[in-house]
Amino acid sequence: MRERELVLRSCAPPHSHSTEFMLLSLLHLGRIDYSTALRLQKTLVELRHQQRIGNVLLLLEHPPVLTLGRNSDRSHILAGDDLLAGRGVEVHEINRGGDVTYHGPGQLVGYPIFDLRSFSPRLGAVDYVRLLEEVLIRSCAEYGVLAQSIKGRTGVWTIPGGSLREKKIAAIGVHISRGITSHGFAFNVTTDLRDFDLIVPCGIADRQVTSLECEVEPASMPTFDQVSNSVAKQFGHVLGQQVLGVSSLQDLLGGQPDEDQSPSSSQPMPEDTPLRIPRELKQLRREEESLWA
Repeated sequence: MRERELVLRSCAPPHSHSTEFMLLSLLHLGRIDYSTALRLQKTLVELRHQQRIGNVLLLLEHPPVLTLGRNSDRSHILAGDDLLAGRGVEVHEINRGGDVTYHGPGQLVGYPIFDLRSFSPRLGAVDYVRLLEEVLIRSCAEYGVLAQSIKGRTGVWTIPGGSLREKKIAAIGVHISRGITSHGFAFNVTTDLRDFDLIVPCGIADRQVTSLECEVEPASMPTFDQVSNSVAKQFGHVLGQQVLGVSSLQDLLGGQPDEDQSPSSSQPMPEDTPLRIPRELKQLRREEESLWA
């Protein structure tokens, strides 16, 4: 009965969250370093505060990196500095909620830049985290993996069976500043799970992590791009919005070029090149904030 309930949940009609912007803009960024992605998030958050853009979803991968949220315990990094440096793993202390998290190749990272006040009814922090979990649960279900949220433990978990305990397949840690979200989720697709031995993932020592690759039959395993498209599609279903792919910050701004980019210097950018950051937004003001993980 439990499995049937979960299947029905994953196939249930999408939630209705009408917003002032009927489109959700989607940016596929490829693999970019963490510092660049962090700067880009800050830029988009400021643009969203100014109502110069609508809600945006960033999907990407990172090179190996550990991030420490505001609630982190540094002792949950088990590897020494020399080992991390030798393996090219960066460490960043950031302003999201939650403990230590690993990002790396094969992991789909999503950074929604949403104005929670644009939804009707308005979303609170808990509702927003539940929404992210629902999106990822539905994406897992597309590939035959039953997943769940667990009360008191943020993220998405597989269903336990027999002597097997649930495993974490996706982590969630968000930051909310004056109603605008940043940071988001990390969905293990083909992640090398041995890299999680560097840390106590999310500070939870009594549960293991897993990946879509470990849970799906090899013949049915989707590509990374297929999973990325699935997650984008599920955002559209859960929000009740159309998802529109865009290729640049210029597109988000309605075609107006950034002030530090002249038409003569405009050239096609490689796929993994991040968006150009407008000069006036590089110095961001301090803001009141909320954390959740």
